[in-house]
Amino acid sequence: MIYGLFFGDSITYVEYDGVFGGWVDILKRYALQQFHEGSNEVILFNLGIGGETTEGLLKRMPVELAARNSAEGNMIFIGYGANDLAIKDGQQLVAPDQFRNNIKSAVQLAKQYSDDIYLVSILPFSQKVDGVESQTGKLRTNGEVLIYNQILRDTAIENTLHYIDFYAALVEDKEILLSSDGVHPNEKGYGIMAETAIPIIEKYL
Repeated sequence: MIYGLFFGDSITYVEYDGVFGGWVDILKRYALQQFHEGSNEVILFNLGIGGETTEGLLKRMPVELAARNSAEGNMIFIGYGANDLAIKDGQQLVAPDQFRNNIKSAVQLAKQYSDDIYLVSILPFSQKVDGVESQTGKLRTNGEVLIYNQILRDTAIENTLHYIDFYAALVEDKEILLSSDGVHPNEKGYGIMAETAIPIIEKYL
């Protein structure tokens, strides 16, 4: 029995998809269906927390990993950055250098439990929220997304990890794949994310 552990923020936990329940839930249903049809059992845990940054991740990751460790193997997904890069009260919640260090620390923790580690890209923001302060006082820009995604990509290369480029999958049609808040995907966007990730799950079935 293989476990899949999905760490992330609200885009992992899923907001704004009342249809499919988000990309991780789609993967869960797919894995369960395949198991009923005779494939290996793959159990997926959604460990996303809305609003979380990599600072919060590092506090809880050791406990979460220890509690959900399969002797047969784990795949670990780390999807952060959309909150880290946000500017609130004039400063970023987690500056780029600290984000890089936090991701490296998270990778080292994950390596204690798995060789199959996936860094998940940050999604693009809608034009209407790019550089605009939200009701919660957070300001995000697509320019920062590119900087933080490069950190994720570089970390993946340096550590021989997998990089899931959801950014590339959504950026061209982002205005119709993001929800009304301009940050979270809608059901179509989450559907495309799931389609992108299904081949990863299939390797374990």
